[in-house]
Amino acid sequence: MRAPIASFEWTACVVNIWLLSWRMLRRDWRTREWRVLLIALVLAVGSIATVGLFADRVSLALQQEATSLLGADLRLVSSRPFSLAYRVEALQRGLRVVETTSFPSMVVYGHKNVLVEIQAVEEGYPLRGNIEIVEGVTQHPAQGIPIRGTAWADSRLLQRMELHVGDKIGVGELQMQIAARVVRDVDQSVGFASFAPRALINAADLQATGLILPGSRASYKILLAGDPAQVSGFRDWLQGRLNTGEKIEDVRDARPETRAALERAEHFLGLAALTSVVLAGVAMALAASLFVRRHLDICAMMRCLGATQAQVLRLFINQLLLLGMVAVLLGGLLGYVAQFMLVNSIESMRDAALPQPGLLPLWQAAASGMVLLLGFAFLPLWQLKNVSPLRVIRRELGMPPARTGMVYLTGTAVLGALFLWQAGSVKLGLTVFAGLVAGMLFFGLLAWFFLHAMARVHLRWNHVFLNLARYARINALQIVALSLGGMALLLLTFVRSDLLESWRGRMKPDTPNRFVTQIQPDQRIAVKDFFAMWQLSEPRLFPVIRGRLISINHHPVSGANYAEPRARALVEREFNLSWSDHMPVHNTLIRGEWWERGDSSVLSLEEGMAKTLGIRIGDVLTYDVEGVSLQATVTNLRKVQWDSMQVNFFVITSRDVLGDFSASYISSFYLPPDKKDAGDALIKNFPNLLLIDMDTVIEQVRQVIDQIARTMTAVFLFTLLSGLVVLYSAILATQDERVYQAAILRTLGASRRYLLRLYLIEFAVLGGLSGFFAAAGSVLLGWVLAVNVLDIPYHSHALIWLAGVGGGIVTATLAGWLATRHVAYTPPLQVLQSV
Repeated sequence: MRAPIASFEWTACVVNIWLLSWRMLRRDWRTREWRVLLIALVLAVGSIATVGLFADRVSLALQQEATSLLGADLRLVSSRPFSLAYRVEALQRGLRVVETTSFPSMVVYGHKNVLVEIQAVEEGYPLRGNIEIVEGVTQHPAQGIPIRGTAWADSRLLQRMELHVGDKIGVGELQMQIAARVVRDVDQSVGFASFAPRALINAADLQATGLILPGSRASYKILLAGDPAQVSGFRDWLQGRLNTGEKIEDVRDARPETRAALERAEHFLGLAALTSVVLAGVAMALAASLFVRRHLDICAMMRCLGATQAQVLRLFINQLLLLGMVAVLLGGLLGYVAQFMLVNSIESMRDAALPQPGLLPLWQAAASGMVLLLGFAFLPLWQLKNVSPLRVIRRELGMPPARTGMVYLTGTAVLGALFLWQAGSVKLGLTVFAGLVAGMLFFGLLAWFFLHAMARVHLRWNHVFLNLARYARINALQIVALSLGGMALLLLTFVRSDLLESWRGRMKPDTPNRFVTQIQPDQRIAVKDFFAMWQLSEPRLFPVIRGRLISINHHPVSGANYAEPRARALVEREFNLSWSDHMPVHNTLIRGEWWERGDSSVLSLEEGMAKTLGIRIGDVLTYDVEGVSLQATVTNLRKVQWDSMQVNFFVITSRDVLGDFSASYISSFYLPPDKKDAGDALIKNFPNLLLIDMDTVIEQVRQVIDQIARTMTAVFLFTLLSGLVVLYSAILATQDERVYQAAILRTLGASRRYLLRLYLIEFAVLGGLSGFFAAAGSVLLGWVLAVNVLDIPYHSHALIWLAGVGGGIVTATLAGWLATRHVAYTPPLQVLQSV
């Protein structure tokens, strides 16, 4: 019977401790530091949830918008028909599936013939996005696909062959009627060769054309769409099952311009979450420290009444957990309501019908909040179990000895882990985290030095500086806390604007919106003369030579050597090789050196390709170019700005390496809206050229940038509130000392006006220093982010210094006056009797 009784007693003890913890939590709610802790945690969870939920919705919307260019969420591409098992497995997983077949073919109309990319599609195509067509005089989204015996042709095909809707063209053995003109297409491949004039036909007509024969250069695709989890699961299932020549593409793999824009979007959204995490952690650390100091007497009394160290610790940890659960629920609800109001307050997002977010951001916000709470409050509460019972009769006993280094180390580790988690990018997380930690240490030492230096300057209010220097360590921590909040606020106002303007600056109004390719060597002068005749900027022509990578360091390579699909695709495809004596303007040399004119056997690689294939400087690559094996050594790696819309290459070599091979030329240029007829005239004068319209991709990248700009502006409110909580917590942390000092000064004859003036000057000095440090830190961190993370130029705004110092003085003085104005009116006897 003893075991059940003991078990019952243990259970009753646990329940009693939880009930006592709840009662103590209700009572402690009257204390300001407990409310600060709750408010800070609610704001932390709420801000993380808001950013997470909003980012989830925006990311889903951006992915949907981006996949509209792909025609699906995911597509498989192969030069051979796919196994039926792929389609069966996808359908069993609940995915929508459509297959297409693309191939080049001559289209005949009268005495004219043009090489056209024919795409045969099944019913249900496209799975994402819409094809805009013109039937008669009306333009509208296509409903379905071309009926049998008809084709939809794009504007380039109609212009080249001088066709009209209703005319018939010869496609293989079939005569097909042009039923509509395609204005906006989807599901275009990546290579420039795929930008030939296009025509869509019904897959049911494919066999009757007689064009698909053994040896035909056809591209087979399986387009898939469904829930993200279904698509991700199917992609995982495909890994290791793909055959040679088969590859997976999504919007990130297919379009480097879109991939770059989406990655930068994620970086900006992660930055917004990081600032809220930092501010919440600082506020909770200050509040927890004050809570511990104000509960020393209560712990001593409980120890006198027989409570063990473990029971005392358990009581306060239970309070912490209860507070955390309440704050997580309130913060999650606040975050969901905030992102809902945010979406509905922005007209463009409300009209866009953003998809509903998932539950994952809420779970991440809840986990982040609990980790923050335990990381910053657990170790300070650990001190309470070591409070001596003697403190009841010996009030001079101060705080129990604490492992301060362990507290700092734990907080740093928690913030570091949350930074990496919330940023979604190791580089971004480590950059911001390292910058903030270094800034806190540097600013703390600098603040301590300034306070002691000012105390040695003999001014009228010298006793203010002496008082600040007397508590230099506490005041330095307060300055660091305020400067950290100010740095985050300035980073998300002035610096954010500078970064976004620099980012937008890449997409200037005259950004190239046309590519022209297949320019023959004997056409270069005529093409330049054509541009001069139309008063267009002279195009810069780049040579293009096709080549396939066949060995690395004399070891043959093939798709079977790589497990990653993108790596397999890179070694199984032909590259557009080019030669140049000078490094392209929109490329940055990150490793190695550019060659001198006349150097031979040299190669320059794009860094992403080199990383994917594991290629380093000094490696010898062998390419098959027109049946000739060509060897060259990698001498440098380049970072390519894919979203610059300029002509870019994965592989560049010198003129001496490729100058003897036959090459076509490619160029990009800006075609103003009022000169669109020049594009039609260019094709008429040079029928062999391919003119590629990039307006759709450019518009999508601009929309991504604008969406993120709105997002950053909207979440600024949460960061501002978190910064104000940090400010209030920092003032509250030193308020007990101020009350005691005010009582001593009042006893010695100081007036209330004198005390208020003393505190205002003191807070103005603290605010000025914190504002200066905040401005310096935000400028430095903004420069680091721009140069090392976002890869954009950064120009600091002079107003940031005025806003930092002036805003710090005004904010700290106003908040200090609101928080301490009652100190001057508290009777000295009341304060001294309570000590």
